[in-house]
Amino acid sequence: MSGTPQYKTLKGMQDILPPDTFLWQSVEQTARRIFSAFGFQEIRVPVLEATSVFSRSIGEQTDIVEKEMYTFTDKGGRSVSLRPEGTAAVVRSYVEHNLHSLPSPQKFYYFGPMFRYERPQSGRFRQFYQIGVEAFADPHPRLDAEVISMLGRFLTSIGLEGISFQINSIGCEQCRPAYKDALVGFFSDKKENLCPDCVRRFDRNPLRILDCKVSRCIEARSDAPRITDHLCQDCRTHFGKLQDLLTLLEVSFAVNPEMVRGLDYYTRTTFEVTSQGLGSQNAVAAGGRYNRLVKEFGGPDTPAIGFAVGMERMVGLLKQSASLTWPAPAVFIAALGEAAGNAALRIAGKLRDQDLWAEVGDAESSLKSQLRRADRLAARFVFILGDEELRSGTLKWKNLADASQGEVKMTEIQEFLAAI
Repeated sequence: MSGTPQYKTLKGMQDILPPDTFLWQSVEQTARRIFSAFGFQEIRVPVLEATSVFSRSIGEQTDIVEKEMYTFTDKGGRSVSLRPEGTAAVVRSYVEHNLHSLPSPQKFYYFGPMFRYERPQSGRFRQFYQIGVEAFADPHPRLDAEVISMLGRFLTSIGLEGISFQINSIGCEQCRPAYKDALVGFFSDKKENLCPDCVRRFDRNPLRILDCKVSRCIEARSDAPRITDHLCQDCRTHFGKLQDLLTLLEVSFAVNPEMVRGLDYYTRTTFEVTSQGLGSQNAVAAGGRYNRLVKEFGGPDTPAIGFAVGMERMVGLLKQSASLTWPAPAVFIAALGEAAGNAALRIAGKLRDQDLWAEVGDAESSLKSQLRRADRLAARFVFILGDEELRSGTLKWKNLADASQGEVKMTEIQEFLAAI
């Protein structure tokens, strides 16, 4: 009887164990394959950055910076933070290493953990993982459409179903100030109906009231002015071309004028991919343009766009699919006796040279016990090897999936498996 564990994971953290890790790897491999086909290259940035990297880019008054970042002072007296999202760190790297000197557009993707101290809930953890994409130095809506199309292709390729795209334009530094004034005028006599966070947002960034998930704030903004009615001509033209290009690429979408996203660095295009399988917090992926951020980090004036995909939510949806197949050994070799056990190890080695998953049973255990283990592992084939098989040079085999069986020469095992 096992005792109580002395140590447990911290609240909001989780261990990712087999066979789930197989699903994670499959998703990551699909991302690499599809993103590479669109010309994106992998970039790896630290999980720890100067706090100002995030406070400057995300916004001092956002919930992430005010409440959720893991921030501490290091031994050198510097304020550092575990990254709460990936874009700011990639932009920092882009500027620091003069990546703008590469041929345009420069396109990158990344995988890794992010950290936010928030209330854990379904599909959301304090250490969570994202797949992210960032593309720089192309202002044309064609890049927006390409990035959104690529995201759709990725989600479809991993088998995610029931997804829908929502898009919006939140304008630029020319047209957004007038829209903010319109929002201030609209909410000025409704402040008592807002949650405490949105009361603060009213003075600092009223656009973020449109991103609040509190029911009374959703009700209060039901007739709020729409950003799409306040766009300047350049932003209106950009957004119109984006919709035309998405239609051309056969990407189904809906315009959602209330979708402003929660980070301060976005400009023009914003988008989300949602699924019905995750309750109220149903966003699987989200992103948008951030045309000012590179310049604010000390780089050249560089338009950019990106998105991030939440791994936990996505994997949670995939696990609901009935079509999932989990990894299992291709071959289990049941060996009877020491000599057979040694021969089984040599055979398994040759199969592993061919990248086949081969397991070897305990030669001191009974055949029944070894077959029971093969069944628990869901091995496809069992090879039985004993003294008689060693003398004849022939193995007995059994297909555990359909109960078929037969014999195969030891020298022809690889050809036998390749043929089926």
